[in-house]
Amino acid sequence: MKCPDCGNELPHVVCPKCNAHSPIGSKFCCRCGEPIPEEQKEEIQEEDFSSRKLCSDGTCIGVIGKNGKCLVCGKPYTGDPV
Repeated sequence: MKCPDCGNELPHVVCPKCNAHSPIGSKFCCRCGEPIPEEQKEEIQEEDFSSRKLCSDGTCIGVIGKNGKCLVCGKPYTGDPV
C-alpha cells in the first residue's frame, strides 16, 4: 500500500477475502468491508518502544520492522542515523 501523497510504502494488512491492502489498525477491509481477523490485528501491535530501531535515513520518521526494513519508507536498516 502506497501513501497517496509521497508514494512511500506504508505498513498494511491484507484482506483474507479480496487480498486488498488496508492501513495497519483497520478493523475492516477498505475495499470489500470484510472484518480483519484478530490474529492480523495482534501481529501489527507496536513493540515495546524502548526496543524499537529508528530508520537510518536521517529524514524519515519510521521505525524498523521485523523484516529489517523501515515501515514508512521501506529502506533497509543500515545502522544508527548520523
